Amino acid sequence: MNLSFYIILIVIISIVALVATLLLAGKSDQGYNDAPKNNIKGLSLIYIVTILGSIIALAVYIIFFV
Repeated sequence: MNLSFYIILIVIISIVALVATLLLAGKSDQGYNDAPKNNIKGLSLIYIVTILGSIIALAVYIIFFV
């Protein structure tokens, strides 16, 4: 398969993802505003884990590849 096939496939997937995102953006979770404290705790945990994982990955990269 040639390069133009892959480019067309990426464009189609991107358009489908954009349409799906826009369709879902109009819908809201009814219980989201009822529990902001739990939402903040969950998001904070995600950020902490992501930042720590990134720091560990950077350290491994520096130690073994630089």
